[in-house]
Amino acid sequence: MTPFRSTRLGAAAAATALAAVFALCGPVTARAEPAAAPAAAPAAGTDWLHTDGNRIVDENGDPVWLTGVNWFGFNATERVFHGLWSANLDTLTGQMAQRGINLVRVPISTQLLLEWKNGQAAVSSAVNTWANPELKDKNTLQVFDAFLATARKYGIKVMLDVHSAEADNSGHIHPVWWKGAITTEQFYTAWEWVTDRYKGDDTLVAMDIKNEPHGKPSESPRAKWDGSTDPDNFKYACQTAGRRILAVNPKVLILCEGIEVYPKDGTNWTSTSPTDYDSVWWGGNLRGAAQHPVDLGAQQDQLVYSPHDYGPLVYQQPWFQGDWNRTTLERDVWDPNWLYLHKNNTAPLLIGEWGGFLDNGPNEKWLKALRDLIVENRISQTFWCLNPNSGDTGGLLGYDWATWDEAKYALLKPALWQENGKFVSLDHEVPLGGTGSTTGISLSDLYGTG
Repeated sequence: MTPFRSTRLGAAAAATALAAVFALCGPVTARAEPAAAPAAAPAAGTDWLHTDGNRIVDENGDPVWLTGVNWFGFNATERVFHGLWSANLDTLTGQMAQRGINLVRVPISTQLLLEWKNGQAAVSSAVNTWANPELKDKNTLQVFDAFLATARKYGIKVMLDVHSAEADNSGHIHPVWWKGAITTEQFYTAWEWVTDRYKGDDTLVAMDIKNEPHGKPSESPRAKWDGSTDPDNFKYACQTAGRRILAVNPKVLILCEGIEVYPKDGTNWTSTSPTDYDSVWWGGNLRGAAQHPVDLGAQQDQLVYSPHDYGPLVYQQPWFQGDWNRTTLERDVWDPNWLYLHKNNTAPLLIGEWGGFLDNGPNEKWLKALRDLIVENRISQTFWCLNPNSGDTGGLLGYDWATWDEAKYALLKPALWQENGKFVSLDHEVPLGGTGSTTGISLSDLYGTG
């Protein structure tokens, strides 16, 4: 998801309601910068993560719980976080940490990664330098580096998500990982480049290979999931990208999302009939992982599956008709599509997107049901989203990018990692909220230094 969700299931597109918001920000300027130098490596860290059955653990084998939020904008035409047109980067990052967010999923585009790789990073006019004087004259790559440094200061970890091939506010609508001049090989190369640049920085702990691959049986292109090496097989693409990333940094987590449809028993991908397929949210169908699991080879313990799930205000799915509740959702939707991977101890899950408006009705009922499932099973998650300008979900912030939606935050708060009344960071040295935090602790505070 980016700002617009009305097209999630291929319904008519456009989300022009927010066009004015983006128009106010303007595009990036044309001024290019010299080729990017490697990012400065921080002090040697011990914060890399891996998996153990259905758990994510630290290097000592202690379980961790990744509980975070999405903050989009780097994926869009502005090429930087939305909100920097009025809010201060350090202030927002510090507030997230103080409120218990220990991971930020950062949507980005392959196009932007290639621009960075080729020394074409530009200065974005969507950054208000009065609100962010420390970002004055910084190009988009330098803004990202500034965010990583700020996240490190506050004990927050970061996950990159290739949200779209092109830098486009509606880029998530395109169903696959290649588009136009962006080829599959460039998609892999972009991932290798960014992994190499940050391989010494354990602030960036996870790579979400591609946001919401999807497509209906009759559509072309569309993403499928099987044992082939076909160009449109997302299982193969995620596996290939994951292996190439891990060849550069074997300690980073690899997240593989699902697709949209999967053939029912007795049918296969040659059918174009919708009734031959089980259908769910974009990125939410991981049925294929049962017979065709992603194979990362020697680094299989870096694999995390990452479904997305939404409520009836995003789309009135069939399972929201009639009398439904958490039991029916778990039985009819979550179990067969992705929760089985957790229950069978196959691999950890990280629900990369879930969220929505509080309506005192069905959508809120769904939100609480999924929240309770997350909490009871300690499933990792990144809530959609911090941004207020997400068309059919809203965000944790108001349109002033300063006021928090306290009711929505209160709904999310139980799904943020807390021990003994304090929020827990994924950093062994820095408490969540930074040095001297009164709301957070570090992993060493929780587990000791052994």
